[in-house]
Amino acid sequence: MKQEVTNFARFYAAIKALDFYTDRDDMKKNLVHQYTGGRTDSLREMTREEYDRCCEDIKRKVCGQDELRRERSKTLKLMQQMGVDTTDWGRVNLLCRDARIIGKDFYYITAEEHRELRRKLKSIERKGGIRRQPVEMPEPPKTQQSRQQVIIIPMSMGQA
Repeated sequence: MKQEVTNFARFYAAIKALDFYTDRDDMKKNLVHQYTGGRTDSLREMTREEYDRCCEDIKRKVCGQDELRRERSKTLKLMQQMGVDTTDWGRVNLLCRDARIIGKDFYYITAEEHRELRRKLKSIERKGGIRRQPVEMPEPPKTQQSRQQVIIIPMSMGQA
């Protein structure tokens, strides 16, 4: 006898945790269609095995996102300690794009690559840190010594 799924709270809690940009019902139908091998797009028609496999896979994906979020946070914190302005994504990406660092934008770095990136950043820090280009400050204007000036105005003296 086929075990029917009667409580779908686990499924809806799992997809709620996903970051998706489509309608919830569309997401549900797509997931059910995928996990039933195209047989149906209704949660009620899923077998217990299909339902459990679907919920476990979604949970695993959500946990992976949490891990990535933690790894990104650790990397940004280390960059801040090194003096990188992490509020400027252009600077963060410029650092990450360097082939000797990681070779890609920060957004595309995986959790495993974040651990590798932090290892490289710590090594750079031990060797003296990131060398910044010296900022050229304009020279202050030279102060002129005040001199007493005498102005001679020629006047004709004969006609008054």
